[in-house]
Amino acid sequence: MDTAGFENKNVIVLGYGRSGRSAVSALASLGANITLTTNEVIADEKIRQTLKGWGVEIVDGHHPASLLNDAELIVKNPGIPYTIPFLEDAETRGIPVITDVELAYHMSPAPIIGITGTNGKTTVTHLIGEMLERSGLSPILCGNIGYPASEAVREATAEDILVMELSSFQLMGIRDFCPDTAVFTNIYEAHIDYHGSKEAYVQAKMNLISNMDAAQTVIFNGRQKEMLDGHPGLHVEYFSAEGDHEACIKDGVIVHKGTTLIPLDQVKLQGAHNHENILAAILAAKNHGASDAGIRETLLHFGSIPHRMEYLGEHRGAAYYNDSKATNNLATTFALESFQAPVIWIAGGLDRGQSLDGLIPSMDSVAMIITFGETKEKFQALAERTGKAVELAEHPHDAVIKAAQYAEAGDVVLFSPACASWDQYKDYEARGDHFKEGFSTLGK
Repeated sequence: MDTAGFENKNVIVLGYGRSGRSAVSALASLGANITLTTNEVIADEKIRQTLKGWGVEIVDGHHPASLLNDAELIVKNPGIPYTIPFLEDAETRGIPVITDVELAYHMSPAPIIGITGTNGKTTVTHLIGEMLERSGLSPILCGNIGYPASEAVREATAEDILVMELSSFQLMGIRDFCPDTAVFTNIYEAHIDYHGSKEAYVQAKMNLISNMDAAQTVIFNGRQKEMLDGHPGLHVEYFSAEGDHEACIKDGVIVHKGTTLIPLDQVKLQGAHNHENILAAILAAKNHGASDAGIRETLLHFGSIPHRMEYLGEHRGAAYYNDSKATNNLATTFALESFQAPVIWIAGGLDRGQSLDGLIPSMDSVAMIITFGETKEKFQALAERTGKAVELAEHPHDAVIKAAQYAEAGDVVLFSPACASWDQYKDYEARGDHFKEGFSTLGK
C-alpha cells in the first residue's frame, strides 16, 4: 500500500458516476485537495453538503479550463473519452490522467487478480470468486462489474483477494497498476468508436501487463499466444480447450497441469466459449490457493450470471434467454452457436458503424430476427440477405411480446443484441431488465 503521494495533492475528479463518487470518497480519506467537476448539475443538496464537509470544491455543469491551472492529477470516469477538450488540454500540460483502478492499486492491502478481455471477463470474474469462496478463501469482486475498485479496497484486508474485472476504458488510465495475476480471456476487435482503431484497443488491454515481470503470473488464451510477442520476461500460463496447455480439455475431462478435475459433461455451465472461461478461471483461482474440491463444487453448481445467457423459463413450450450483455458480434456468435433448435433472435441497439457480416456463419439455427434500436435497418437488411423472416420492434420489451406471437414449442427466443445499449438505455443491465419485464407479462 502506497498512498502517501495523495496527501495534499491537488486532484480533479472528472465525472460523478459511481466510480467518481467512490474516487472522491477515497481521495478524501487520503487527505487530497479535491475538485469535483461534472457536466451534470448536482441538485441533491444533501450530497452537496456532504461533499463540502469533506472539503471538496464542486464545479458542476461544465469543465472550465481554469481548473487545470493548479491540478496535479485527474481521476476520470472511464466512460469519458480522452478526446474532450478538457482532457486534451490536460495532456498538453502534462497532467496525469488515471481511472479509479489505479487509485485502488495504491490503496490495496490485498493481492489483486485483474481480469480483462473482449468477451467472458464477467463470467470469469464470478467463476474465480466462487472457486475461491468454496475453497474457504475471501474474494472481493469489484471493478467493471459495478462495485468500484476504489470502494472495494476500503473494505479489504491482507487476508482478502481482490478479483477485479477491468475494461479497456479503465486500463487506459493506469500508470503503476500491477496485479499479482493478470487474466486475458481473449482479444478481438471492439470499442473502435472509443479507441479509434483495433491497435489502440489492443494496446489498452495490454496495459494490464505493462508493469508486470516474472514475479507475477499472466494467464493467456493459448489460441492467441502470438499476441504476447514483444512482451518478454513474463511468467505465462496458457489455457485452451484444444492443445496441451496448463489448463485444457483432454478426452472430455478438464485438466489442470496434469491433474484431472472433472468430466466436462458434469459441468453445469456449458458452451465452448464458457469452457475456455472455466479454464482461465481455474488457473487464476489455483494461483491464489483454491482447492481442487472447491473448483469441482463450483463447476457442478455455477450457472449463468444475470444478462449473460440467462435462462428465464418457458412460455408455451419455447425457452427464453436474456443475453443483454452481448454487446458485440463475437459475444452474440457464441450465443447463437449454443442452440440447434429454431431460434427467434432479438437484436439491435447502438450503431457503432460495425458490419454485421461476421454473424452470418453463426445464423444456421436462426428462423427469425426481431430487431430494434439504431441498428434495426442493418438487422433488417441482414435478415433479407440471409433469407430470414424479420420484424421491427420499438425496444426489447416490445420485441419479446412480438416473439411470443411466433414462437412454437421447442423454439428458443434469444435476446442477444450484438450492440451496445446506449441508444435507448443507460447500460446493458437496464436493457436486459426491460426484456425480462416483457417476458414476465407473457400469459397474463
